[in-house]
Amino acid sequence: MITAEATLTARFHDLDPMGVVWHGHYPRYLDAGRDALLDKIGYNYREMADSGYVWPIVDLRVKYVRPITLAQRLIVAAALAEYENRLCVDYRIRAEADGTVLTKARTVQLAVRADSGELCLESPAVLVERVRRLL
Repeated sequence: MITAEATLTARFHDLDPMGVVWHGHYPRYLDAGRDALLDKIGYNYREMADSGYVWPIVDLRVKYVRPITLAQRLIVAAALAEYENRLCVDYRIRAEADGTVLTKARTVQLAVRADSGELCLESPAVLVERVRRLL
């Protein structure tokens, strides 16, 4: 399995009135982990566009295990779960201080041809080849 991590800090502007990170900011945290993973694979969003595909997220699932608080240092781990027909990434957000799992999540993305808007039922060869190089 291919994995990557990003380290973040919960900022004041991410908090809700109860003093914890507002649920709507979690996708941005997941983006940091997914960006690190795609960079490691060698197929980040610029490379996706250059290859003629866009990859919209069609499913996002988040399990809020424990709240994230102000100035808490976080490790966002992203793991490639599927890649041949769709891009599935599993996430764990952990507290940097003690490794406590704070959040579990999964995103699903599908390849769409940028020129026609056609949904692809298989992942483009460029992604498959780059993943297999790392396995």
